[in-house]
Amino acid sequence: MTKKRVSANRPWEAMVGYSRAVRSGDTIEVSGTAAADADGGILARGDVYGQTREALRVIGEALEELGSSFEDVVRTRVLLSDIGRWEEAGRAHGEVFAGIRPANTTMAVTGFIDPQILVEIEATAVVDPER
Repeated sequence: MTKKRVSANRPWEAMVGYSRAVRSGDTIEVSGTAAADADGGILARGDVYGQTREALRVIGEALEELGSSFEDVVRTRVLLSDIGRWEEAGRAHGEVFAGIRPANTTMAVTGFIDPQILVEIEATAVVDPER
């Protein structure tokens, strides 16, 4: 089975050895995605809602590059450094997924590689084999 990959295009990609997303057959796994620009700078600093929206934008682009869309997402994981701010992330998540309603886990983590990162999102999509 052929695997297709989408580059994260971030400074730490080569060092860590990962891809933004990998498609194997009809399944796409999207790595934990934060609101970081191509130089690794964190966007929407201090803003959980803004970081969530930016992470989802990047995820959407990766899905499209692999012949998919948010409609194919069956699972998301929202990781927050401050679980007390879950509603901010939830609002942004709901703006994308309210009608799709994938399985979801929202959880607290101790922290991220950069302390300015407040949220990371992972996603799993299953693409219709006809595509």
